Amino acid sequence: MQKVLFPVLTGLVLLAIWWGAHAAGAFPTGTVPSPPEVATAFGQEIRSGRLFDDIIASLYRVAWGFSVGVLAAVPLGLVIGRSLQTRAALLPWVNFFRSLSPIAWIPFAIIWFGVGDPPAIFILFIAVFFQLVLATSAAVATVPKIYYRVAEDMSLSPADVLFRVTLQAIMPQLVTALRVAIGVAWMVVVAAEMIAVRSGLGFLIIDARNGLRMDLVVAGMITIGLIGIALDLVFSRLTRIPSVRWGFER
Repeated sequence: MQKVLFPVLTGLVLLAIWWGAHAAGAFPTGTVPSPPEVATAFGQEIRSGRLFDDIIASLYRVAWGFSVGVLAAVPLGLVIGRSLQTRAALLPWVNFFRSLSPIAWIPFAIIWFGVGDPPAIFILFIAVFFQLVLATSAAVATVPKIYYRVAEDMSLSPADVLFRVTLQAIMPQLVTALRVAIGVAWMVVVAAEMIAVRSGLGFLIIDARNGLRMDLVVAGMITIGLIGIALDLVFSRLTRIPSVRWGFER
């Protein structure tokens, strides 16, 4: 009960502060809309159907970029974590590219893929891939050596050791890394949509700003925050699955 009640009460307090500050003229004219103005903007966007279209467009890009990033990053992270030679050769470069902001890739994404969904999906892939490679390889280092001795006694193939032993053992850490990665992807898609596409919540915000519709800008920001919370809740639920939480019950 408290987990719901306290955030609601805090939100009401923040809403009252926002409304009171606006009524007192604390903000420069035309910069920060009032709560009723934002509510009106929400109603207009919902009735027109544009808000739902933009939400679906953003979620579509996140789903593709995130999924492809996970499918590529996890196997590579497992290999880097298990092989000293591969780790020595690739890990410094993984760290190098992880340190680069995904937004820095926007000019290349537009040149390579044009405009539309592909450049945004590519940027999301970059945001997820290097982060998950590093997280996966680091998690592999925590796997007890006894697991590999048992796998050797059972004559498991290298592929079986990676995917049936190592991957299962690191599932708690991996799901936590996925939870962080989906949050990063959701933040990055907004920036990507401000430049490379003409739909989605990021485009809604930049288009509203250009039209001096600050009420619509705030409505878009609130929508982004609420969906981000929902995505985080979904992935936090995964950590409660017994087989994920405990791995090999260690």
